[in-house]
Amino acid sequence: MVTITLNGRPVEAPAGTMLADAAAQAGVDVPTLCYLKGLNCIGSCRVCLVEVEGAGLVASCNTAVQDDMVVRTDTPAVAAARRANLQAVMDGHRAVCAACVRQDTCALRRLAADCNLADPPGPLPEKGAWDEAFPLQRDASKCITCMRCVAVCREVQHCNVWDFTGAGPSMKVVVRDSLPISEAGCTLCGQCVTHCPTGALTARDDTGCVLEAILDPAVMTVVQVAPAVRAAWGEGVGLSHEAATPGRLAASLHALGFDKVFDTDFAADLTIMEEGSEFVEFLGSDRPRPLFTSCCPGWVRFVKLHCPQFAARLSSSKSPHQMMGAVVKNTLADEAAAAGKRLFCVSVMPCVAKKYECDVPELATAPAGGGDVGDVAKAVPDVDAVLTVREFDRLLRTVGVNCADLPEASFDNPLGASTGAGTIFGRTGGVMEAALRSAAFLVTGENPDFSACDTTAATPEVPWMSRELAIGDVVVRIAVASGLENTAKLLAALESGEASFDFVEIMACPGGCVAGGGQPIHFNSEWGARRADVLNRLDAADALRCSHENPDVQKLYADWLDKPLSHTAHAWLHTDQEGWQI
Repeated sequence: MVTITLNGRPVEAPAGTMLADAAAQAGVDVPTLCYLKGLNCIGSCRVCLVEVEGAGLVASCNTAVQDDMVVRTDTPAVAAARRANLQAVMDGHRAVCAACVRQDTCALRRLAADCNLADPPGPLPEKGAWDEAFPLQRDASKCITCMRCVAVCREVQHCNVWDFTGAGPSMKVVVRDSLPISEAGCTLCGQCVTHCPTGALTARDDTGCVLEAILDPAVMTVVQVAPAVRAAWGEGVGLSHEAATPGRLAASLHALGFDKVFDTDFAADLTIMEEGSEFVEFLGSDRPRPLFTSCCPGWVRFVKLHCPQFAARLSSSKSPHQMMGAVVKNTLADEAAAAGKRLFCVSVMPCVAKKYECDVPELATAPAGGGDVGDVAKAVPDVDAVLTVREFDRLLRTVGVNCADLPEASFDNPLGASTGAGTIFGRTGGVMEAALRSAAFLVTGENPDFSACDTTAATPEVPWMSRELAIGDVVVRIAVASGLENTAKLLAALESGEASFDFVEIMACPGGCVAGGGQPIHFNSEWGARRADVLNRLDAADALRCSHENPDVQKLYADWLDKPLSHTAHAWLHTDQEGWQI
């Protein structure tokens, strides 16, 4: 431990700790913009300056503590220097805050207000050209060259989409090799968006087309909500995790004017019935190991773009929201037609990649009674639009829904029931754990000891979690990884023979969908773990905790699908993963 004097009082910190972190641990706020602990410690914005006796003003994000160091964070000289440096950042930023989707979560705007800065004089920088249809959007005029997107994409997500040119005042962040973003290997994980301190990186805004559908009397609007949404949606509308209950979430969606409100947890249970049955068949085959889960489109894009040799091992099961879309479009078609309306299915997701996924032609489903798997000519999209959680919260504020005052409501039936297994889909290891609970039942006819299936040890801090467990007479080797750098390490180990597994779950975002690229943004604060705790508590409190126990899923099979992996189930709920065009 090292002892420093911080603002007149002694503070201890481990050797090697940066001054900014030592101050934070002592409850002293030092403003930062470019700093990203352990990833981006370049001191470029100079907003985190502090005064060190004998050394003058230094960047606290890349200056380590030393014994007997005397540090002041609160002098007029420090404030003046920070203000001048922040003004320099602002002078190169297109400040159109009133119309910016990040106005409430922009770190630059907050610091500029704290420092009483005026808008920069002169003409605003040009926005720059960009593919407006791509789910990930970039406004170069709002970029402050903090390099956080470059660091996250390179070090955490293994994609290297972002690069930089020039140096000093002429430095610019660009797409690597000057490629169009659609050709740069972007998986649409959205981690660059959630780690951007300004509105330079955002998701494509689809709230307009959704509101238009809600207002159209010729449209029956159906909305579904992903498992991880229930752990985060309240953050954008001022509700605590305790107040933002699933019942209040359903009520908020009804208040927006959607005709039917469904829970994607139901489709998560349905996914387990299909993917779990697929895995049981896989165990008895000689197909190359492992079988990979396919619920995460960011992961699917990653494997197809960066490691295509593994694409054939992806489960053929669609992701839960695509399954729900297919079920909705087929089972509610007659009801909508009788009312003289067309169906419009919306997914509220913690994910940017879902915006891409819903437009994949190979995922569209032929209407009931006609067409086979892959018959794209007769198919219609399973899902018509995807909103991130941030867009959903903005829509609630636009309409003026007072979520705190809403009485709790139920999700609509007959696709409303769900289990705890479906709920934990939103955190790393949740898909695997849910699959194991039902796979054990499908093999043995009995529910397993839940502790044998537990995957809560999976965290993004380790490359992957692995374990072995017995399912009947077979010992199954499983692994769970989240974050694409961790994924790349696991795939390399599989390819070299260093590791060998039967079943592997991958989620593109570190910690899973709870930390997805479409979730609410908290600058320099990772909320994935606390959101995962919300899902785990909901699972533990649920009366039904295995997907095969879901009565609405059982009824869907009885009325429409016959059984898992049936012809109809394949037509609605499965796809050719290798056939996706990226």
